[in-house]
Amino acid sequence: MLRVHYTGTEADSAPYTAAHVDYLRRHHADGTFLLSGQTVPSEDGGVIVACGVDRDTAEAIAAQDPFVVAGVARYEITTVAAGRAHPGLADILAARSTTRA
Repeated sequence: MLRVHYTGTEADSAPYTAAHVDYLRRHHADGTFLLSGQTVPSEDGGVIVACGVDRDTAEAIAAQDPFVVAGVARYEITTVAAGRAHPGLADILAARSTTRA
């Protein structure tokens, strides 16, 4: 799980939002990101659930986020070893782990 924290205000990140959305689209399209969204309240940042990447790769991906490159956000990365998952999600997780191995 990648937790995005704004380093300033949400308004500080506004000039980089379009590039950030492109970044999210690219990683959703390649299957790395399973879910992304703003936290509530949105001033806190956002959360991304990634799958099929090791910690080093997750850190490299986070470092490429235009928010991070611009210095308006930072990431906190938590590795989760899923013990249980909804059956529909379990199928996705299993498929991602075999394609990334």
